[in-house]
Amino acid sequence: MSGTKVLHYEAFSRIPGKGNPAGIVRDAERLTHEDMQRIAAAVGFNETTFVLPSQTADVKLKYYTPGHEMDLCGHATVATLYHLKHDGWFKDRDTVTVETNVGVLPMEFVREPDGEWSIRMTQDRPRFVPFAGDRERLAVSIGLTADELHPELPIVYGSTGIWTLLVPIARKQSFARMKPQNRLFPDILAELPRASVHPFCMETEDPAAFMHARHFSSAYSGTVEDPVTGTASGVMGAYALEYMEPHRDSISFVVEQGMEIGYDGRVKVEVSRTPNEDRSMEVRITGGAVYVGEMTL
Repeated sequence: MSGTKVLHYEAFSRIPGKGNPAGIVRDAERLTHEDMQRIAAAVGFNETTFVLPSQTADVKLKYYTPGHEMDLCGHATVATLYHLKHDGWFKDRDTVTVETNVGVLPMEFVREPDGEWSIRMTQDRPRFVPFAGDRERLAVSIGLTADELHPELPIVYGSTGIWTLLVPIARKQSFARMKPQNRLFPDILAELPRASVHPFCMETEDPAAFMHARHFSSAYSGTVEDPVTGTASGVMGAYALEYMEPHRDSISFVVEQGMEIGYDGRVKVEVSRTPNEDRSMEVRITGGAVYVGEMTL
């Protein structure tokens, strides 16, 4: 670990200090699982990514919070691919594949009108599990009362690679009062006690956005809140198609996140149903990144 260089990038913003921080460690094949976990804890970001060679894809990425390994991370994937593209990897290629713990996922590089690169990330197929817990205890665990939850939309666990509890909130004004007590989550989330909690609403600050959100970390991750969350934004798109617009074949919108804690990120979400009989969904998110600096442990 001594002398390990960690690159600091932020995803879902072009402005340092406004996106979601991610650490990136290149040439990580010499590191053990224990090394990676210690490095992620020392860095302290919500996720640190380790870049490895792959026999099945163009590159392999492993993701760690300060507390445990993650199967997939949206913002860390966007930040890492943005870095690699700018560093000369993949040359003139517009598409690559990434090996993750949830399988090999296709990615695209999108050239924006300002000449900058964005990353269009395909996530794992969405899955949902009903929440059968106590709504009042759940509300209290994030600093709210039960009457601030949305009266009609369902609370469900969702995953496009990592499980989170999707909690629809009636009004945006409730978000400023939220104070998560992450240690309470495992007892309340009886079906999936290691899940994070992702409250969202349909009122937004940015008129170009469709959903507003916050993201409270799993009690086991060693962090409290994620500023701008890629995987949860993706599963919000699948939620919208599954529970809000079940007759539509596709949906596309922007999620805003982070304002309450001094960040200001945007995630573009695209979800489409496949022509298969099961009407399964393909989920993609798009976002940019920015280089902030580097540190040596």
